Amino acid sequence: MGQTLTGLLTSVRAIAGRPGTPPRARPGSGPDPELLAALRHCGDHLAALAASGPLTDARRTRLIASIGALTTACSTPGANAFDALLRTGQQALDSGGDAGARLALALADEATALRARSKGAWRLRGNALDALGRSEEAITAYERHLALQQNTTASRDVERRIATLRAAGDRIDEALALVEGGSEGGEGATGAGVDAGAVRLSRRLPAAEARVAFTELVRLRTTERGAADPAVRRLAALYAEHRRLSDRDLMADPLLGGAEPIGVPGLRRFLAGRTVCLVADTPHTAEQEQRPGSSLAALIGGYDLVVRCDVVRHAAPTARTDLHAVTLRGDSPWKGPRWDRRATARLVFGDPLPHWRLALRNRLVPGAQDRIGDATLRRPLHDPALLAEAAADPDTPASTAYTVLRLLDFLGTPARVDLIGFEGPAALPPREREWIGARTGTTDDTAVRITLR
Repeated sequence: MGQTLTGLLTSVRAIAGRPGTPPRARPGSGPDPELLAALRHCGDHLAALAASGPLTDARRTRLIASIGALTTACSTPGANAFDALLRTGQQALDSGGDAGARLALALADEATALRARSKGAWRLRGNALDALGRSEEAITAYERHLALQQNTTASRDVERRIATLRAAGDRIDEALALVEGGSEGGEGATGAGVDAGAVRLSRRLPAAEARVAFTELVRLRTTERGAADPAVRRLAALYAEHRRLSDRDLMADPLLGGAEPIGVPGLRRFLAGRTVCLVADTPHTAEQEQRPGSSLAALIGGYDLVVRCDVVRHAAPTARTDLHAVTLRGDSPWKGPRWDRRATARLVFGDPLPHWRLALRNRLVPGAQDRIGDATLRRPLHDPALLAEAAADPDTPASTAYTVLRLLDFLGTPARVDLIGFEGPAALPPREREWIGARTGTTDDTAVRITLR
């Protein structure tokens, strides 16, 4: 193999030139410059393999054979060198290690430069970046692949991988928000060690570095606050979730009907920059909304997101619902009609966790929602990572509309939040009206609209 490797390296150098030298001019129609650059990357890798001693790894042997096929294709008129380039990139990735991943990335870069609309090239680039732990760049490459991929069945594993990478990054974002929120004043809340750990941690760090920084952040925070602190417990849970996501892809839960789980960062992105209206479910509002040409129908239709709460009895089944929120009430486990109203996203509020999960699995209807709020969004008023209010009187639980308003206010990303139709029988309890009144920017009696500042 040593002689074969040396001979192949000589052939590669003869075609592509040595590192740092421009490719020699070839008479007639020679290989594209990108193919010659790819061969030079292969030559550098072969030289490193030759210096490492005898080869006993079958994966590297297959890579060398693939480089040989690429070399032959580049020197044979009419041969399909592009496919050989992609196969060599995949073999480099399969050979393992950072060196193999770096070669795969270099070949993918040349492939995308050669054919910018090659879905195979963009997937190879995403896989290589993913292997190197460069998650945010990998997501971008995977999305370019999906934009070119026509076969939705073939796209599912890529979509799942994107969801996994985003979910891992979201855990980091939430952890940083938790630490920053807990460090705003308070005795002992701004230890220099914790701040340093938080600064190092970022979703844009390579995966291995992010794991180390996350571990150090949890250790420092636990030392400072103690393991019993609610925020520390949440931080530890986020760390565990991040490690799990780093080790394996998200598995689609068949009991969630294909809906994508979203947490706090995902919901924040969903709402960012959008105008939102919460529509009360009253006979008058429903009648006006269904009447062709009515001013209220036009008003509601002008919002980016329409929110409805709990069981919608009066609005038409086809009435637009972008976000449906429901609170599980009464004795658990909660039973009731399935949530079959079509919504882009659905939030389900309830506690305790095991019964909340059971309710989701029993009452979600496959295809009725694209996204479903995960466990981090099931109790926003009392979760220490969110609003952290004291538990409410069980005899006077918060209304779903109020819970949604408080959550939107906390997230702070919607461009505008309005309430429509919350008067008369639909009026909220006094305590909730007081909170809304303190934040009301404008009112419109004609449309029965309240705009929060």
